[in-house]
Amino acid sequence: MSHVFPPFEPESSVRSGKSPKKRRAIGFRGREVPVRILIPSMFTLLALCAGLTAIRMAIEHRFDVAIAAIVLAAVLDGLDGRVARLLKASSRFGAELDSLADFVNFGVAPAIVVFTWALGGFRSMGWIVVLVFAVCAALRLARFNVALDADEPDWKGDYFVGVPAPAGALIVMLPLYVEGMGVPGVRDFAPLILAYTLGIALLMVSFVPTYSGKLFGQRVAREYVLPVFVLGALFVAVLLTYPYKTMTIGTVLYLAVIPLSFMSYRKREAEFAKTAKSQNGSRKRKSKPPPEQPGTQA
Repeated sequence: MSHVFPPFEPESSVRSGKSPKKRRAIGFRGREVPVRILIPSMFTLLALCAGLTAIRMAIEHRFDVAIAAIVLAAVLDGLDGRVARLLKASSRFGAELDSLADFVNFGVAPAIVVFTWALGGFRSMGWIVVLVFAVCAALRLARFNVALDADEPDWKGDYFVGVPAPAGALIVMLPLYVEGMGVPGVRDFAPLILAYTLGIALLMVSFVPTYSGKLFGQRVAREYVLPVFVLGALFVAVLLTYPYKTMTIGTVLYLAVIPLSFMSYRKREAEFAKTAKSQNGSRKRKSKPPPEQPGTQA
């Protein structure tokens, strides 16, 4: 052996010899890999470290740090894919690593946090519920990976099927945010927290459509660039100054928007079906042969 470590092959796991439809292969020649190819995976690994740190903080009952670590993991998870597309460094290796990290960050870590915070008193029942939450997160991520290769209409890209795993991890900790605001006796409602955790787990694997970030677009008009910067800085300042209030309001707003996204999805689905039906009808009329004229012979 000339090397201790095997060479980095970001696309070697693709059996067909080419990347799936929405995961374009990266191109480089020679034995050296450009550094830009590694940057998105570094974001993913940093997010994984944050998720693992959240588990440790939960075991030590430092729940404020655990929440901050999961929020940081969610931020890094939102950045790694965008950085990969910006640098044209998307790879199958990065996608698989991202899914594994997401399971730890948004399946295992919040389950441990909620269990050690309020559900430990239920013993087996509380553990079963957080197990269900972690399993649902794994199933949600697996279904998302499979759906990437599906051929769906473009408008469906504006919606997720079910609550995405990062959002599920953040909204399942709503009771912790409420306690962090100084509301007394939140843990006394442990049975409700148990049911709430189970409900969020089922939402992740449900077919309830939820808005995706693609609705906000990837381009900003020139006159709105400065206001976007100001709003971003304001949001970060508010989040750091009033973290629990900001997370509570954000979680409640997200849950309130789910019925709106469901109605919007159904409306667009009906419009798409109506358009497809009318187009099929027009094709049939065009393909129908003209009637024979009287007096003609076959």
